[in-house]
Amino acid sequence: MSKVAIVYASTTGNTEAMANAIKEGAGVVDIFTAADTSADALAGYDVLILGSPAMGAEVLEDSMEALFSDLEGKIAGKKVALFGSYDWGDGQWLRDWADRVKAAGAVLIGEPLQIQLTPDDSGLESCRAFGKAAASA
Repeated sequence: MSKVAIVYASTTGNTEAMANAIKEGAGVVDIFTAADTSADALAGYDVLILGSPAMGAEVLEDSMEALFSDLEGKIAGKKVALFGSYDWGDGQWLRDWADRVKAAGAVLIGEPLQIQLTPDDSGLESCRAFGKAAASA
């Protein structure tokens, strides 16, 4: 059985709500905030489910950017799924992040999941399904 971690950053609570729903779908997994873990602490995980809100001109939240910068040289061969929330824009931060994951030699699991603002019931169900799929990849 794969060892799975969900790691997220959240500024308004929207991405945190997504992370918690993803955990419901994924089952027995560990969950951390980007500020409260490190690349070294995540080294023992087979699957990383990473989440960040879009900030500014569609970039990662600062704590996730710092963590992911440290992870980039350590995730070759790992399975990675991406998710996040946004207010405006079209998801460019997730597309850029997916490109970075692939460039680092990791295996991107499916398409990144993006939800505008606070996830509604349908969005939360999408998060649960995303978590289930990612954890079993």
